[in-house]
Parts: sequence; structure tokens; C-alpha cells
Amino acid sequence: MNKIKTVIAAGGLGTRLQGFRGNDSTKILLEVDGSPMIVRQIEQLSKWGLEEFIIITNPSFDELIKGVITSHFKEKNISFTIQHEQKGISHALKCAEEYIHPGDTVFFILGDNFFENNPSENLNMQDLAKNKGAYIFSYKVNNPEEFGVAELDSRNNVISIEEKPTNPKSNQAVVGVYIYDDTVMDKISILKPSKRGEYEVTDLNNLYIQEGKCKNVSISGWWIDAGTPDRIIELESKLT
Repeated sequence: MNKIKTVIAAGGLGTRLQGFRGNDSTKILLEVDGSPMIVRQIEQLSKWGLEEFIIITNPSFDELIKGVITSHFKEKNISFTIQHEQKGISHALKCAEEYIHPGDTVFFILGDNFFENNPSENLNMQDLAKNKGAYIFSYKVNNPEEFGVAELDSRNNVISIEEKPTNPKSNQAVVGVYIYDDTVMDKISILKPSKRGEYEVTDLNNLYIQEGKCKNVSISGWWIDAGTPDRIIELESKLT
């Protein structure tokens, strides 16, 4: 039976938020309008109908993160795993491998990304499990050179993704949520580290693109990558 496993990458330390509002631990425990960011994230995903969660933590704050989450969500199906080294987004996802089984669909989201609307509400997850492939999600921006940028064809197939290109091929910035079939862990296993020594999510997506099995969904409503103080404040203004 196909299951949707929701993996949240919550292992980053968020150095740009150190000291903001007295934060001396990890950004996903920073309060956003009165609740820890990770609690807000799980609440957002639960409203979208997602039920089974795997949280990627870091070794320094694993127990603290677990304590906060389990105290807020006593009845939810939540598992935890540790990313012992900061080796990139694809590396973080690989840490959830023991929880991903044949036939599963992986809904992967970065713990600081928030959305006005559910970007996947019109997708059939069962189709993805059967036909294989991946979905990325993109948002039109005025400064695409600051993002990963998706080049698309007329049918929303992804032709390429470039990280912070000097000459962007579109204004579609790739946001921090992805959906993958059950081949994702095997694909991560063959990735090589980038020049900065990380296993990049763009490289993972490019493997699906090479197979002709990566689709794009353009999202509606606002999107906030809450990695800086200004964006935390902006997020709070959207939530109230």
C-alpha cells in the first residue's frame, strides 16, 4: 500500500538567526507568533492532510527538538533521525532512509519554508507512486539570480535547474518542498559532493530530469523562506 511519508529537514542551525529574540539553540525552535517554528511547520502540514512525519534533527539539539515536538503532538505519528554532519539537503533526506519503504511517496520540506496554500493540493500522490518521478515547486520572483531557477517546457516538464545563475533562463525560483517516488534514496546514493562539499538537492532533481520524470507546479499565494529575522517578522504578519 502506498504511504506518504513527510520528511522535514530540521537539522540546520540557522546561524543567521542566532541571537534573534534570545535564540541560542536551533532556528526551528525559535518562536513564530507564540509557537516554535517546527510546531508551526507540523501544523501547516497537518492542515494539508499529511499524517506520518519523519523529522531530521542535529546531534546538538536532538533531545530538545524531540521534547518540544512530542509535548505539542502527543497523538501524531512522528519519528526522528539525526543528521550527524551538515552535508547538504540531499544528505539530510538520506538520513530518513530507514523509514522509506518500497511504494512510498516522499513529501520532503525544509523546516523554514511556509506557504499560504497547499502547493500539492491538486496532485494525485497515488499516480506518482505508480508512474514514478518527482515534483518540484516554483514561485515567480523578480530576482531569480538569487535562487535555484527552473527552466520549463509548455507542459511543465522541468528541462533544467540552475543554482543562482548569472543569466537565468526563467523567473521561476525553486522553493523548499519536493515530492519524490521510492527511488529517491537510491538516487541520493550515487550523488557526488558539490564544490562546497555538499550533496545538493539540485543534483538529485537533475537525476529525475535526466529520466524525463520531473514536473513543476507553480505555486499560488505567498511563500516565505523564514531564515532571517526580517522573514520571521514577515511570516508573523501573514499568520495573524
